[in-house]
Amino acid sequence: MRRWGINAGDTVVVYDDAGAAAAARAWWLLGYAGFKDVQLLDGGLAAWRAAGLPLVKGAVIASPGDAVVHFGAKATIDADQAASWSGILLDARAGERFRGEVEPIDPRDGHIPGAVSAPTSENLAADAMFLPAAQLRARFAALGIAPGSDVAVYCGSGVTAAHQIAALEIAGFSAALYPGSFSAWSNQPGRPVATGAAETGASGESGGNGDRVEG
Repeated sequence: MRRWGINAGDTVVVYDDAGAAAAARAWWLLGYAGFKDVQLLDGGLAAWRAAGLPLVKGAVIASPGDAVVHFGAKATIDADQAASWSGILLDARAGERFRGEVEPIDPRDGHIPGAVSAPTSENLAADAMFLPAAQLRARFAALGIAPGSDVAVYCGSGVTAAHQIAALEIAGFSAALYPGSFSAWSNQPGRPVATGAAETGASGESGGNGDRVEG
């Protein structure tokens, strides 16, 4: 971070050109490292171009900063906590991966039993900008999330789950990240996986009514 020129107390803006999928991970990591003022550029480089704002070419060599990290400033859970999570556990991957219809990366297909499917792609409008806060609140409310809900999020390897946490924060909710996500979970033979379309119970807690669980 010092090589990037970040100093203590700086405001940091992060962007990408992929709907914030990568930028949100950097946003989360900087927050986890204790930086208080980290922002996402909504819409990324495409929005910047669309606004007619200037671009420059060539490498940028930053002056070294004096940043100090304090890891642990954002909430995380591990596999044991994910297994016993009593709140709402969101799976940020595409629906077909959640249901176990396709798995291009991990050794087993499906999802963590009891999780609720919440694909990250549904956080964005057609222009790759985040949906307005009210629409995001409605989206998450439909998944059973209310003020005060205990929410945790995972994806394949903890990247797009950070995007989900950003969307939750825009909507006014907070959530913990399971950094290892399904890649870590599915590589532990003793962890059960479920397939099918899990449902959300009327109480707002995640339910596995559609799950088929395998050891």
